[in-house]
Amino acid sequence: MSRNAVRLLLAVLVALAASLTGLGAPAQAAVPDSPAVTYTNPIAEKRADPHIFKHTDGFYYFTATVPEYDRIVLRRATTIQGLSTAQEVTIWTKHSSGVMGAHIWAPEIHFIDGKWYVYFAAGSTSDIWAIRMYVLEGTGANPLTATWTEKGQITTTWQSFSLDSTTFVVNGVRYLAWAQRNPSENNNTSLFIAKMANPWTIQGTPAEISQPTLSWETVGFKVNEGPALIQHGGKVFMTYSASATDANYCLGMLTASATADLTDPASWTKGSQPVFTTNASTSQYGPGHNSFTVSEDGKSDVLVYHDRSYKDITGDPLNDPNRRTRVQKVYWKADGTPDFGIPVADGVTPQRFSSYNYADRFIRHWEFRGRIEANVSPLADSQFRVVPGLAGSGTVSLESANFPGYYLRHKNFEAWVEKNDGTSAFASDASFYQRAGLADSAGVSYESYNFAGRYLRHYDYLLYVQTPSTAADKGDATFYAQ
Repeated sequence: MSRNAVRLLLAVLVALAASLTGLGAPAQAAVPDSPAVTYTNPIAEKRADPHIFKHTDGFYYFTATVPEYDRIVLRRATTIQGLSTAQEVTIWTKHSSGVMGAHIWAPEIHFIDGKWYVYFAAGSTSDIWAIRMYVLEGTGANPLTATWTEKGQITTTWQSFSLDSTTFVVNGVRYLAWAQRNPSENNNTSLFIAKMANPWTIQGTPAEISQPTLSWETVGFKVNEGPALIQHGGKVFMTYSASATDANYCLGMLTASATADLTDPASWTKGSQPVFTTNASTSQYGPGHNSFTVSEDGKSDVLVYHDRSYKDITGDPLNDPNRRTRVQKVYWKADGTPDFGIPVADGVTPQRFSSYNYADRFIRHWEFRGRIEANVSPLADSQFRVVPGLAGSGTVSLESANFPGYYLRHKNFEAWVEKNDGTSAFASDASFYQRAGLADSAGVSYESYNFAGRYLRHYDYLLYVQTPSTAADKGDATFYAQ
């Protein structure tokens, strides 16, 4: 064997030994393409069926159903959070008589071919339940001050109860999706889709792509409504709302290939279970009628929806004004499908923390023990709210998303998620100094409040509070917020 070959073999053996003993530098995970974004919920009180549209002018435009059901309102701000305090302008008011005179519901705002369009549903003063879909057209750079004209009703196959129209483009083709009562079916509404000839006219025969047949779609009322579309990885995902608008309201989802004929019902697959439901632990009830937008940096998808903060409603849910607009980040599974998690608690939205040296592994709790793991299910096990530290003094604490009041704390230097017992010892164990990542300043490391120099780190995939000394240790103590 040549001298060079011997040297090469020895180098390989040394590198292998280093990797097996943990002495070598860990492989660095790439900084996430979708870093953490946080918002404080709710965004708007007494605003249901919310729609947020991010325009190329740098503004977010927000519209929603008002509880009086009598007008269409708009807000705009340069951030999603800014919508909560933005001035609200009424751009259109219901007719005093006839069509478009009652039940002004579920407006959406879109910008198409240089003009603004608002899609909405309305009843008539002569029959408030004669709900149909209508379109407004706005001319002007700012829709809050634009000149609005009525383009009239969107005509479909039947003159029947129809609402919740939304428009989107897939592979260069503009579509309209909506909910409507099919007179031949024994339900309230099904979902339909059609191509569009122009922003207020469909073309061809609408295709029915979903009707309420599953148990969770038929509680109180047999409903499929409120379609909303998001695209990712060559697929299109259409969420929709189901059941009565009380605590049973929830989101289902249809999936299709982005290259399929979306007007062919066979192109769509319906999920057998809802994808977003009431969560009593976080006090969120009846989440639904969603839309999608993107974060300020354009790197995260954001779910926009309404719900209530209580379960029991007196009288007809339609007369309860307290549905409110909320937002939270959408996460994507390894298979390319969206994971909406749970409707998170009011206040700051949670984050996830991926390992610096294991990109697909996230901090999570499993039977309340802290660890890192890939493909976390349920998603909320890997979500934590970064809140002011229980011990104060410039610290932070990591509160479990699905167990509010439970915090990541160290106990015998092991990391556990436990309920705050109100003691100073717990507060100290559950408080950390948030530092720049020890292995990468773009990440984050958490130093123990009561044991200076000890950091939250993983070892054999379990979380501990230890003193990092080697490069491998520092990698294990560095995380990326997502």
